[in-house]
Formats: sequence, structure tokens, C-alpha cells
Amino acid sequence: MPVSFGFNQLAALPEERITDKIARRVLSGKQGMMVWWNIKAGAHAAAHKHAHEQIVWMLKGRMDFRIGDERRSMGAGDVAVIPSGVEHEGFFPEDTEVVDIFAPPREDFLAGGAPDYMGTSNNYAAVWPTNCKSDSRNAQGLRAGAVYGAIRVLRY
Repeated sequence: MPVSFGFNQLAALPEERITDKIARRVLSGKQGMMVWWNIKAGAHAAAHKHAHEQIVWMLKGRMDFRIGDERRSMGAGDVAVIPSGVEHEGFFPEDTEVVDIFAPPREDFLAGGAPDYMGTSNNYAAVWPTNCKSDSRNAQGLRAGAVYGAIRVLRY
């Protein structure tokens, strides 16, 4: 996957099939990288960490996400920041589209191929609590941003 500059369209970027449930399109500059993921229900990004800062933007679907010790169910419009070196993992109970931004770019993604931590989970219920918070609302009932340790989830 080459480093790009100038204009492009997401649909024009090559789609890489990672597993039968996960596909991605990668766009990379010299200092940052954007990865669009198309993830089918039942996929799992197992616990992992990396030196890259990661920003997550949910486009549609749902991801039950853990950053460090904090767990949240994220939906369309939610964003989160994962600091460098912090362990995180995601479960996808429904079809999902998500965009990740990495700085610096991930060399392993530029090389292509499936990350070791991506696959499916047969033990979802055992590791994801049913009381996970999925929304925070203020006194007027409006959606509001919330900060929880290493995870920041914003709803609009």
C-alpha cells in the first residue's frame, strides 16, 4: 500500500479482505493513516496494543469496545481516542462501518495482510458484561460527551 497525496475517493481505494467478516481500505500519508473498516456481525478485534495513537469514528452499526479498563458500547457518530501503548479490543455484534486514524502510519497495515488479533469470537458473552454503558444524557435528555479514563466517547 503506497503513501498517497492529493485527492482520492474512498471507493477508489483497493479493498483488502482480512477475514470472511472483515475488509478494509487504507489511505496513508507520511504522518498519518486512515483505515475504513467494513465489519460483519460476529467479528472480534482481540486485545492488543501498539505504539500508534488511534482515533476511532463509528459510521454505522455497533462495537462493544474496551480501552484499558473502560468498556463502552459505541454506535454511529461516536468517537474515541486510544493513547499509544494502551490495550484495547472490540466486539462487533452487528454489521459495522468504522474509520480509524493512526499516527504515525502503521507499517504492518501498509505491508498488507491480516493482523494477528483480528477474527471471530466464540466467547462473546463470557467477556462482555451486559451492564455496559451505551449512552450518557444530561438533565435535559440531550446526548452529551463523557470522559471515562483513557476513553472519550462523544455523541452527536
